[in-house]
Amino acid sequence: MKNAKEFIKVKGITKYFGGSDKPTLEDINLTINEGEYIAILGPSGSGKSTLLRTITGLVKPDNGEVIFDGQKVTGVNPYASIVFQTFALYPWLTVRENVELGLKAKGFPKDYMRRKAEELISLIGLDGFEEAYPKELSGGMRQRVGFARALAVEPKLLCLDEPFSALDFLTAENLRTELVELWQEKRMPIKSIIMITHGIEEAVLMADKIVMLSRNPAHIIAEIKIDLPHPRNRKSPEFERLVDSVYKLLIKGKIEDNEEEKLSKSISSGKEKEAGEKPVQIPNAHVGVMSGLLELIDDNGGKMDIYQLGGDLMMEIDDLLPNIEGISMLNFAEVREGDIFITELGREFVELEKDESKELFRKQLENISTFRLIMNVLNNKRNHTMKEEFFKELFKKHFPQHEMEGIMDIIIDWGRYAELFNYDRDSEELYLDNEENEEI
Repeated sequence: MKNAKEFIKVKGITKYFGGSDKPTLEDINLTINEGEYIAILGPSGSGKSTLLRTITGLVKPDNGEVIFDGQKVTGVNPYASIVFQTFALYPWLTVRENVELGLKAKGFPKDYMRRKAEELISLIGLDGFEEAYPKELSGGMRQRVGFARALAVEPKLLCLDEPFSALDFLTAENLRTELVELWQEKRMPIKSIIMITHGIEEAVLMADKIVMLSRNPAHIIAEIKIDLPHPRNRKSPEFERLVDSVYKLLIKGKIEDNEEEKLSKSISSGKEKEAGEKPVQIPNAHVGVMSGLLELIDDNGGKMDIYQLGGDLMMEIDDLLPNIEGISMLNFAEVREGDIFITELGREFVELEKDESKELFRKQLENISTFRLIMNVLNNKRNHTMKEEFFKELFKKHFPQHEMEGIMDIIIDWGRYAELFNYDRDSEELYLDNEENEEI
């Protein structure tokens, strides 16, 4: 963009949560120009929404600053509006009254509020529904009201926090197309759009630039300019090449250069089997899905393009990546340059009978520090039983607090499948079934 005017400057933003020693965001630096549509992309838990809320002043950074249109952000930014993934409409208010809310808070006259609300309701295609209540509207219509309400206060910045994720495919696709048309035709009084998404295709379809975040803590690993003209054709070779390149960059930042992945591999090779080893975070991967992925890769000659794999399974990157991380952590697969390859161990896992494949899965768990730590605790208890809460406390310095419940669920899922330990849901305890587990 030639002679673009700088609109937002994010300078060295770092943010901690919950007393953790590890920040959610670390040294984030980003420039957004007037007229840019930015998509922020990253794995689940990478801090995308935290970054958006910091830019709008809803979250105060621990270090760094945000400069918005030449002024430092010191509180909630009155020139920014957010559309969330949930519709967040007041059920007792009509469509018009919901749209008028922001204007009412700013003290505008009633005649102006009514006229402005009706203009926006017409703009987002809800003529005739001004006096309807949210319960009378479809999900897509309710989200349109959310857009109208955000635009009513004439923001300089429109923020979209996964606004299409709660909608069915066709409704979401229609809204995406209409939003891009409104933006391209300059029918909205805004200077820039920032969209949080976990959909790579959605980002390439809509944005001028993609900002990619890593996780734990979040860093910007790439900024990718999208030069394709609108309207964009998902089936064009140029579009598919861009999506594939974004997949590869995200995979590279998430798996190939992931320090936890490297640590887990070193553990598997026997280099870290000593006292004091640190637990590694277990990805949100389910045994059944991982098994299915390995079978699919094996059936396709032992190698698949990850973009193709996601398309074949109709899985978003946020759902696919943790399962790829899981089979990589278990040394059942390897990722290189956006492709995934089954290993000899992975092929063996696919071909073995159920009991034998469980035994192989168990052997791989025994090589991962997190499971070794759990087994050490259980083996050193006289009754071989320990409360789940104890392990949460043990792991809280190593894993993100807001993900702890999900991480423990997956640890228990893997451990129970491998018959490494068992779990009593009533007492919320992990325990050993018999003495054969004691020498791990």
